[in-house]
Amino acid sequence: MDVKIIYFSGLNGLRAIAALAVVISHTTLALKAFNLSPFIFGVAKDGTPKGLILAGYGVTIFFVLSGFLITYLLQAEKDIQEINIKKFYVRRILRIWPLYYLYLIICVAVMLLYKHHLDIKVLLLYIFYAANIPFILGNSFGFLAHYWSLGVEEQFYLFWPWVNKKLNNRVIIPIITLVIVLLIGIKIGVHFLYPHSIINSAIHFHCMIIGGLGAILYKRKNTLFLRITDNKLSQIICWLVIFLLAINKFHIASIIDGEIICIVSLTLIIGQIQIKNRIINLETNVLDFLGKISYGMYVTHPILIFFLVPILNAIPIQNFYKYLLVYFSVLSTTIAVSYLSYNYFEKYFLSWKHRFIVIDSASSKHFR
Repeated sequence: MDVKIIYFSGLNGLRAIAALAVVISHTTLALKAFNLSPFIFGVAKDGTPKGLILAGYGVTIFFVLSGFLITYLLQAEKDIQEINIKKFYVRRILRIWPLYYLYLIICVAVMLLYKHHLDIKVLLLYIFYAANIPFILGNSFGFLAHYWSLGVEEQFYLFWPWVNKKLNNRVIIPIITLVIVLLIGIKIGVHFLYPHSIINSAIHFHCMIIGGLGAILYKRKNTLFLRITDNKLSQIICWLVIFLLAINKFHIASIIDGEIICIVSLTLIIGQIQIKNRIINLETNVLDFLGKISYGMYVTHPILIFFLVPILNAIPIQNFYKYLLVYFSVLSTTIAVSYLSYNYFEKYFLSWKHRFIVIDSASSKHFR
C-alpha cells in the first residue's frame, strides 16, 4: 500500500525558534558558572538570573505542535482505516527513545565520574518516563531537569491515540473541548484555593489537547476556526506576543499566560501552513535545518554547557568577548552535536519507521 506523505510548511521554523530559545535561556542561567554576570535578562528578587521567558513557553510551543501533528496524522489514518495503536507506539518509540536513553546513560556516567549524588529512586523515574515528578518536587538531576517535558509528552501518548480511535467524529470536538475547559478550570481553581500547590505545575496535558483540537478543526476546514486564526490581524498579534516574550516583556496574568501562548502557538501554526496570511515566513533553509535537529538540540544542550564551562573559563579574555564566546560556543556545539546525532544515530532508528507507517509526515521540505 502506498503511504500518503503529509508536509506542513513552516512548522520546522517554529520548532527551531522554540529550541533556540531554550538553549539561549539555559546558557543565560549558567552564566555564573562562566564567571559572568547574568545582566542580559536581569535577576529575580532572590538574586538568581532570569532566563529568556520565551524558553519556558518554548516548551509550550513544542507541546502544541506535538498535539497538532500527532492528532492530524491519527485523524488522517482514521479516514482510511482503523487507527493502529501498536504501530503508533512503535513510531513514537523509534523517534523518542533512542536519543532519550542514550543521553540518560551518558548523564548517569558523567554523574558517577564526577561523583554527583545519584538517587536511584529518582533515576527510576527518568527510566520510566516520569521525569516530571522529580521536576515538580524539586529534586531533578541537573543535566536532566528538562526531561520533565518528555515525561509529560510520553504520558500524553498513553491515552491520546485511544481518544482519537474510540471517539467518533460527531462527539470528539465537544468532548475534548470540555476536557480542555475542565483542565483549565481545575488549574485556575487550584491556583486560588491552594496557591502553592504542586498541582498547578503538574497540569500540562491541555496544551497538547489544544493543539489536537486545532488539528481536527483545521482538518475539517472549520470556517469559524479558520476565520479567527488565518487572518493577518491575528498573525500580527501573535507575532507581537512572541516578540514580547523574546524581550521578557509579556505578561497578562500568570494563571493564564501559558494558555494564551497555546492559542498563540496554534494560530501561528495555522498561519504558517495556510501560507497566504503569513506575516513572517518560517519556511527557510536555515530554520528548516534547525527544526529538523531540534529534538537533539533540546535533549543534549545541558551537558554540553557543563563541559564547556572549564574549557571557556581557561581562556583569558575580556568579559564582553567572553559573553559572545559563551553563547556562540554553546549554540554552535549544540547544533553540531545535534546534527551528528540526527544523521549518524537517530536516522538509523527512523529508517525502521516505514514498516509501521500508514500516514507519513515529512520531517522537512528536503528530508523524510
